[in-house]
Amino acid sequence: MTFQNLEYKRPDQDTVLKHIAELKTQLESAADEAAFLAALKAVNELHRDIESMASLCYIRHSIDTTDSFYKTEMDHLDEILPSIMEANQKLQITLLQSPHRPYLEAVLGKTALDRLELSTRTISAAVLDDLVSENKLVSEYSRLLASASLEFDGKQLNLQQMGPYLEASSRDTRRAAVDTMFGFYHEHDTVLDDIYDRLVKIRHKIARTLGFENFVALGYARMGRTDYDSDMVATYRKQVLQTIVPIARSLRQKQKVRLGLSRLFYYDEPLSDPKGNPKPLGDADELMNKASVMFAELSPGTDAFFTFMKQAGAMDLIAKPGKETGGYCTFLPNWQMPFIFANFNGTKDDVEVFTHEGGHAYQAYVTRDDEWLSHHEPGMETAEIHSMSMEFLTWPWMDLFFGKDADRFRYNHLADALMFIPYGVAVDHYQHLVYENPAATPEERRQFWLDVESTYLPWRDYDENTYLKGGNVWKRQTHIFSAPFYYIDYTLAQVLAFWFWQAARNDAAKAWQQYDRLCRDGGKLGFRLLLEAHNLPNVFEAGSLDHFIPAVSAYLESVDPLTL
Repeated sequence: MTFQNLEYKRPDQDTVLKHIAELKTQLESAADEAAFLAALKAVNELHRDIESMASLCYIRHSIDTTDSFYKTEMDHLDEILPSIMEANQKLQITLLQSPHRPYLEAVLGKTALDRLELSTRTISAAVLDDLVSENKLVSEYSRLLASASLEFDGKQLNLQQMGPYLEASSRDTRRAAVDTMFGFYHEHDTVLDDIYDRLVKIRHKIARTLGFENFVALGYARMGRTDYDSDMVATYRKQVLQTIVPIARSLRQKQKVRLGLSRLFYYDEPLSDPKGNPKPLGDADELMNKASVMFAELSPGTDAFFTFMKQAGAMDLIAKPGKETGGYCTFLPNWQMPFIFANFNGTKDDVEVFTHEGGHAYQAYVTRDDEWLSHHEPGMETAEIHSMSMEFLTWPWMDLFFGKDADRFRYNHLADALMFIPYGVAVDHYQHLVYENPAATPEERRQFWLDVESTYLPWRDYDENTYLKGGNVWKRQTHIFSAPFYYIDYTLAQVLAFWFWQAARNDAAKAWQQYDRLCRDGGKLGFRLLLEAHNLPNVFEAGSLDHFIPAVSAYLESVDPLTL
């Protein structure tokens, strides 16, 4: 069985809704636990079917956004999924109100029921049309970015293919690449502002209709956050401001000195030192051969996992025209198949993105035999621990990918990971301001960004680029449009990945065993419960970052990248 041969079948709205109604009746009439379990399994199978077709359609559409068949299918799914979600909500309520609820909790676990409770608050018949509109706006944004065809260096390039030029050794090339890339955003700025303005307003309307004060609480509910809230996240952001921002600022100052610059501009930030950033050795096929060696040596489990991924053809890795930007991993339940999507462009990001998405895929692979969908779908903050920690746990094999530049890669990787956190926190804080002030104008939103940027990224200097100086760089961040409040999860996971980095330096085998256990727990526990169960620090507690961030800082202080 290969990805290429998987059969897509269009979900029919009437058929699915009829099936949901029948299952609801079966749950309500279940006389005993055996009958209830049979109905519950049928519900689970329906969810697996819908998720499999939706994911398969999305993958094939994102690989080639110009494919008219899958574009039509994505439009179809945008139309029907809200109605299916609303009908599914009635199923969820039936489950939660069932006299067999204690048995349900024994089968699925308390976290699954907590998430069901939360999910029932995120939809109703009154918001279906608005949900369709929201889906269409997100698709419009994604297609706009995928349509970019930029003339640069005598070539026609999409946004992802600009990557190598953004970190070129030549400062003039970097500046020109940034100007060209953001020239696309500037050219479409009115459209981008309009899309986002409509998204904010429609999300606020949905939230108010569902009984929330604004979209912030609804956004958290959509993310399935059962055991932490926006106040805890605000405490965490303060920790980042106090503990990590000063370290990141110092690293940027040292980078400026290394590069011999009087001012470090935005387009200089991607270049670590005058030698140029380390680049992986070989094309995509060679990198995959090296990945085979890496995963074979890492553990028997990762060897079996990557053998499966190769044989299934469950990866699409190379940037090309018409392909959606970014990288992701998703799961196809009916075929028990993870899928990795990336945009290799010849930079060190290829290895970082691949090991990152490989962490997601490994977790999906090791939990794929659990029949309950909720058990192998962790919250996003947990899922990102799997991905970001895999980036560090594969460090011993970076010599395969970078040769003599492996140590330079390791330094850059760790420094970039730490300096990412203030940016990720800025994205989160920005979204809180946006959704707490839904009537704000596009001009006011740009000022929101400038305010949070000056707080968390005080070194940021846009030279003479008036578009970026005007508070527009955030429009490049797809999550702000398509997955509100997701981005903080990357930063929560990143600081916990530093914990695994430190643990692996002390005892690599023990760190891997703990990571593997974490992956195998999948979605069975909420975030804070998972941290407690696996003896990981609670990052929401004031001062928690002080236990392991100093070790990262000390390592970076001890290394002079110019000598590597």
